[in-house]
Amino acid sequence: MKFETAAIHIGQEPDRETGAVIPPVYLTSTFAQLEPGHTRGYDYTRSGNPAFDRLGATLARLEQAEYATVFGSGMAAVNAVISTLSSGDHVVAEENIYGCTYRIYDKVFKKFGITISYVDLSDPANYPEIGKQKPALVWIESPTNPLLKIIDIEAVAKAAHEAGTELLVDNTFASPFFQNPIALGADISLSSTTKYINGHSDCLGGVVCTNSRDWNEKMIFAQKAVGLNPSPFDCWLISRGLKTLSVRMKQHQANALKITDFLQSLEETDTVRYPFHPSHPQFELARKQMRGGSGIVTAIFNLPFEQVVKLISNLKLFSLAESLGGIESLICHPASMTHASIPKAEREAVGITDGLVRFSVGIEDAHDLIEDIQTSLKNL
Repeated sequence: MKFETAAIHIGQEPDRETGAVIPPVYLTSTFAQLEPGHTRGYDYTRSGNPAFDRLGATLARLEQAEYATVFGSGMAAVNAVISTLSSGDHVVAEENIYGCTYRIYDKVFKKFGITISYVDLSDPANYPEIGKQKPALVWIESPTNPLLKIIDIEAVAKAAHEAGTELLVDNTFASPFFQNPIALGADISLSSTTKYINGHSDCLGGVVCTNSRDWNEKMIFAQKAVGLNPSPFDCWLISRGLKTLSVRMKQHQANALKITDFLQSLEETDTVRYPFHPSHPQFELARKQMRGGSGIVTAIFNLPFEQVVKLISNLKLFSLAESLGGIESLICHPASMTHASIPKAEREAVGITDGLVRFSVGIEDAHDLIEDIQTSLKNL
């Protein structure tokens, strides 16, 4: 079964009781038991709900994994994984990491004795650091947020396994339509389903996918015991969004390529990055491990900070907002928004400067989006 078919049918069979083509959502906190300890499959929604199982089945198939556990947000999924670590454990992470992931390590788990070091894992010369530091886990994103660095997942997985540890890949930017980390050797593929997987900017969710029964049991425990479960209705919404993932991702990519070409033609831009554009320094690697470049474009504007703020604040079709991956276009200033929790010196050391802007290119008409940027530039 191909991706497009699986996204619509796996885990989404018509309701057995009524024949409803779209499965219903069970908005209940608890389930009646036949007798103490004897249930019809569910007892309490924090411990499971049909919507969780349906969405998990779809995502496991699309991620090419045996198991998928769904959570209340992408950060709930992050929390679930980190909560399996013990005091004294160390993590090696790619230096360009999502700001909220940085924050939860630094502000929450650091005080419990879990440490993390950041390494440029886009450079193979740094792979030996994994063996030297002997981490409990290696944590990467590819493409990274917001610099769009491409990390060689297969090579880092090999380095991690040779060091006796495991690799987690945050697959949020690519989505399972364009990349499958498990198939490339990763042990865990984590995504914020809030983003491309749902695609409509109307709910929160997260997922952890794996082939490991041990990791799956840990994730189910975290979902129940730590209270990281999603809303049944949000799972229903994400299942609805998944059905059009392939169609949306193709349009995101087509528009992103046009936006990249346009931004590169401007005298106001210094650097423009998009993984599937030949100008990207890791274009060949991106083509090797991805099937497409997704819908995120980053640009560094050679404008004073005040003009960058004016440029992104005056756009009409690109809403100035956090998040990404929805049908509508969004624009973000990482240094003051998504990555503001990272100290300025550390942000700038990896390349997140005040001139950096992240475009989440939607599925509108690309010419309208380009005209929106042109108009804002003219009014600076």
